[in-house]
Amino acid sequence: MSPDGNHSSDPTEFVLAGFPNLNSARVELFSVFLLVYLLILIGNVLTVGVVRADTRLQAPMYFFLGNLSCLEILLTSVIIPKMLSNFLSRQHTISFAACITQFYFYFFLGASEFLLLAVMSVDRYLAICHPLCYPLLMSGAVCFHVALACWVGGLVPVLGPTVAVALLPFCKQGAVVQHFCDSGPVLRLACTNTKKLEETDFVLASLVIVSSLLITAVSYGLIVLAVLSIPSASGRQKGFSTGTSHLIVVTLFYGSAIFLYVRPSQSGSVDTNWAVTVITTFVTPLLNPFIYALRNEQVKEALKDMFRKVVAGFLGNLLLDKYLNEKAVK
Repeated sequence: MSPDGNHSSDPTEFVLAGFPNLNSARVELFSVFLLVYLLILIGNVLTVGVVRADTRLQAPMYFFLGNLSCLEILLTSVIIPKMLSNFLSRQHTISFAACITQFYFYFFLGASEFLLLAVMSVDRYLAICHPLCYPLLMSGAVCFHVALACWVGGLVPVLGPTVAVALLPFCKQGAVVQHFCDSGPVLRLACTNTKKLEETDFVLASLVIVSSLLITAVSYGLIVLAVLSIPSASGRQKGFSTGTSHLIVVTLFYGSAIFLYVRPSQSGSVDTNWAVTVITTFVTPLLNPFIYALRNEQVKEALKDMFRKVVAGFLGNLLLDKYLNEKAVK
C-alpha cells in the first residue's frame, strides 16, 4: 500500500454492488433470475444435445447453432451464479483474482459470440443466395476452422487489456457498481489515469462489434432482397417471419453492446447501464435458443424424436426391472 493509504497495487477483493436500489426485493430477484438462468441452461443444453445427437441436423447452420449455445452457457455461467450467491449473502465480495478471471472470460466469450453471429449470417446468405455453391463453400472442414477462428478471435485480443487491468493500482476500498466485473466499473476503481486503457478498449470493441455488425447487416440485407424476389406470397411471409425474429435478437445484442462499449468514455448513468447489462446477461441468452433453434421445424422434430427415445428407454427399463423382480420371486 502507498504511504497515503488510499490505494493498493495488490488488492484482495472488490465489492459487487449489484442492485442496491432493490435490496428490499432480494428474495424475489433471486427467484426470478434463478428461473431465467435455469431456462437459459435448459434451452441451450437441449440445442447442443439435439444438434449432436440427430443425424438430420448435421448441417453448417446447426453446427454454428451448437457453438452459439455453448457460448451462451459459458457466458451466463461466468456471471450469474456469483450474482445469485450475492443475493443470499450479506457480503457481496469477489476476490481480485476471481474478478479479473470473470472480466476476461466475459469479454472473450462475448467477442467470440459477435464473430459467430457474423459467420452465421454469412452462412444463411450463402445457403439462400448461392445454394449450388453452398456445399463446397461450407464443407465440414471449413465450418470447423471458421468456428475455431471465432473462438480464438475472442480469446486472443482480450488477453492484453485483461493483463493491463490486472496490473493497475486499485483503491483499497470501493465497490464495482455492477452485478459482475465489467470494464467501466472496474476501471473507475483504479487509482491512476486509465484514459489510454479506455481508448484501447474502445478501439478493440469497435473493431469486433462494428465489423461483425456490418457483416451481419449486409448479409441480412442481401437475404431480404432474395426473399423479396420469391414469387410466392407464402414463401416471402415465411422468410420475413424467420428474419424478423433473428433481427430482434441481433438488434438487442448489438444495440446493448454498442451502448455499453463502443464509446470513448466508460461513464454513464448507473441505472441505465444496469438495465442494458441485464439485457445482455439474461434476455438475449434466453431468446437465442428459442428464436434460432426451437422455432425451427427440423429442430422441433428432432427434439420430439429424442424425447420419444428417452421415454421409451425409461419405460423399457421399468418393464425390465419389473420382469426381473417377478422372475426372482418365482
